[in-house]
Amino acid sequence: MLKAMMTAACLMAAPALAGEAVTTPYDGSFEDATFAVETAIVGQGLKIDYTSHVGEMLARTGADVGSTTEIFKAADIFLFCSASLSREVMEADPMNIAHCPYGVFVAQTADGVVIGHRKYPEGEMQKVEALLDEIVKEAVSF
Repeated sequence: MLKAMMTAACLMAAPALAGEAVTTPYDGSFEDATFAVETAIVGQGLKIDYTSHVGEMLARTGADVGSTTEIFKAADIFLFCSASLSREVMEADPMNIAHCPYGVFVAQTADGVVIGHRKYPEGEMQKVEALLDEIVKEAVSF
């Protein structure tokens, strides 16, 4: 019962800011979180263009760069664009191209699983951040 109450409190809490990222704890496995994120992105009518398996790459290359530190138990980034939203923000400022594609990540550390995205600058890009917040919120409630 206590675990369920703690989980509910975490899920209702505002997302945490980790540097330039907004992260939200996920109460479940990494695999369930990635499925929930994929489902939430597709549910918005968007197509995932690429999945970056950052966790696997870091694990595979650690010894090559002289490190034995495990950063993630697993970590993936799902990259996608929204034709309508991208057009809107780039019509406002063509240099908003620097923020495309958009990404939502799932990361598992020793502390647990989080879902998140990077923060975007004030102005038109807040519309993109709102979309990413919505995707994360949906995935966490999945």
